[in-house]
Amino acid sequence: MYDVKSKKAEEFISHEEILETMAYAEAHKSDRELIRGLINRARDCKGLTHREAAVLLECDQPDLQEEMFALAREIKERFYGNRIVMFAPLYLSNYCINGCVYCPYHAKNKHIARKKLTQEEIRAEVTALQDMGHKRLALETGEDPRMNPIEYVLESIETIYGIHHKNGAIRRVNVNIAATTVENYRRLKEAGIGTYILFQETYHKENYEALHPTGPKSDYAYHTEAMDRAMEGGIDDVGIGVLFGLNTYRYDFVGLLMHAEHLEAAQGVGPHTISVPRICDADDIEKSDFSNAVSDEIFKRIVAVIRIAVPYTGMIISTRESPRCREQVLELGISQISGGSRTSVGGYVQEEEENSAQFDVSDTRSLDEVVGWLLKLGYVPSFCTACYREGRTGDRFMSLVKSGQIANCCQPNALMTLKEYLEDYASPETKALGEAVIQKELAHIGSEKVRQIVIRNLKEIEEGKRDFRF
Repeated sequence: MYDVKSKKAEEFISHEEILETMAYAEAHKSDRELIRGLINRARDCKGLTHREAAVLLECDQPDLQEEMFALAREIKERFYGNRIVMFAPLYLSNYCINGCVYCPYHAKNKHIARKKLTQEEIRAEVTALQDMGHKRLALETGEDPRMNPIEYVLESIETIYGIHHKNGAIRRVNVNIAATTVENYRRLKEAGIGTYILFQETYHKENYEALHPTGPKSDYAYHTEAMDRAMEGGIDDVGIGVLFGLNTYRYDFVGLLMHAEHLEAAQGVGPHTISVPRICDADDIEKSDFSNAVSDEIFKRIVAVIRIAVPYTGMIISTRESPRCREQVLELGISQISGGSRTSVGGYVQEEEENSAQFDVSDTRSLDEVVGWLLKLGYVPSFCTACYREGRTGDRFMSLVKSGQIANCCQPNALMTLKEYLEDYASPETKALGEAVIQKELAHIGSEKVRQIVIRNLKEIEEGKRDFRF
């Protein structure tokens, strides 16, 4: 029985409901009147249901697809403007006892270099990240209760927040670790994390269990219900996602939106972010072994329809994707990207050490190159962490987004954090590009009072002061 408010995984992610939705979408993929009606209704930026979104995804008519892309661009511009939030992953440990067949960290992989960072090594990694200019990290570990206990994660978070090198500081630590207990989520909340991130990988229970044959992650229900436990533990912002290519994209697309609907119905606020990674090569993993791999064209449609269906939710794309692909989907809905990423343990300090990477990076550019690229495309790279630090999280953040008021904070904060980056870390070429963009964007700040405050703060940043925020 499908029940969006149920706390049971197989009820809020109903297999039968997904199959019925897929059948409905297939039956109506050429219904121009229905599809155009959905596109027009979605212009109110209140989103679509998972079934309505499935119809748009299935639509095979080029002119209507172009209308969807145009709407996705409009929605992206309305809520996120041209701001792109920057972050980097930090891998603490790749010890793992799971048997996930798509991840090189799986326990049977005996030739990957296993490593766990000491607190001193974490300091070195974070210092290297600060020297790039990063302010926001996503912590990653394999699942191993003995090697990577919650105490290790908590100590690492404390270490990271305590590192201040020159003008560098990590102002927000997001955490992507295995599903855990309500009590452990409370401890993560008390440690001051930003968003708790956990990917479902696939919502198809039978395939999920085949892909996770051994280890704690093999428990489908415990994994799928993790976000409810996290929010019960006091974590306001959670991030969901699937690994497209493990299962049919249609199935997981519907499951992903059902999960978002469930969190909204059961917890009062939907996911803060949705990530859209695709399966890629890594150590002993070959993408060609997965028959459900998603093409670039379908990937663009997935991103666009997610943006239409959940207009208030941030969307993340990593360096798994090529620069060309990242450029194509930025305008369709992506609001956060990583830059200068290393997916190996200790990779920011020892780039050439024995391989311990979770996946191959397609976009290998430095953070400065990514920032310069974004500026050339007309985007404002943002290193802002103000909402989290000012308590604008969860339903408070969403209410500001839905009312359109969040832009009054985001645009000034983006410009001021970009200015910090330009002063402290940018190459001369990137700095020149950034200064021109800042001057152009100042004119787009609606409030004259706010504009004058930003101009004053930008001047003080030039004089050495840091960390202004609205």
